[in-house]
Amino acid sequence: MIRLGVNIDHVATLRNARGEFHPDPLFAALFVKNLGADSITIHLREDKRHIKDYDAKRICSNKRILVNLEISTNQKIVKTALKIKPNYICIVPENRKEITTEGGLNLEKNKKQIKKIVSNFNKKKIRTSLFINPSIKDIKLSKTLGSDCVEIHTGKLANLVKSKKNYDNELRKIKNCSILAYNLGLEVHAGHGLDYKTTRLLTQIKHIQEFNIGHFLIGESIFQGLPKVINNFKKIIK
Repeated sequence: MIRLGVNIDHVATLRNARGEFHPDPLFAALFVKNLGADSITIHLREDKRHIKDYDAKRICSNKRILVNLEISTNQKIVKTALKIKPNYICIVPENRKEITTEGGLNLEKNKKQIKKIVSNFNKKKIRTSLFINPSIKDIKLSKTLGSDCVEIHTGKLANLVKSKKNYDNELRKIKNCSILAYNLGLEVHAGHGLDYKTTRLLTQIKHIQEFNIGHFLIGESIFQGLPKVINNFKKIIK
């Protein structure tokens, strides 16, 4: 079964804009789960621009929710993640100046650090994923580093689709990487910039087992409502 992961970071962004307690990310997590989301993604950034420590603790402690916690390699963030024990973590690159995650991890440059972090989570029986560009080299490295899963960065594909440019080569790269990852025993996830059209394109790749979708899904729900948007995505990936 192909799974739908819903990133609720922007629920926290909306709350933080007012500096109050509404809307509550924990309520959002439970709400979208009841609507059919298979897992919830939250990103505990170093700058805490949306999800705060107390959000992550409350959400991860609720056993009704399957939580994918995105984290950087920052030691303090890693320590917090090990303490609150999400169901699985996804290590992502992080840059304070970026608006959103701009690409995959530089595995070659940071392989010692990442391998140690992955090992620490494996010891706690917390599943690990690495957020990577669609690169054959990075797929092989992810396996070497001991990760359980890879999440392939789909941002470039999404941008090509939205700008109505030729995306065949990028889609082929994602497909080849997905096949290799699957054959190596890695679970394959896809995420970043996904909307209806790009997600529908990626469902052609049968090796992708999970789609993680946030910005478009939350944004579109302003007009259509969360129940309808989640149902639309569930129909696309089924």
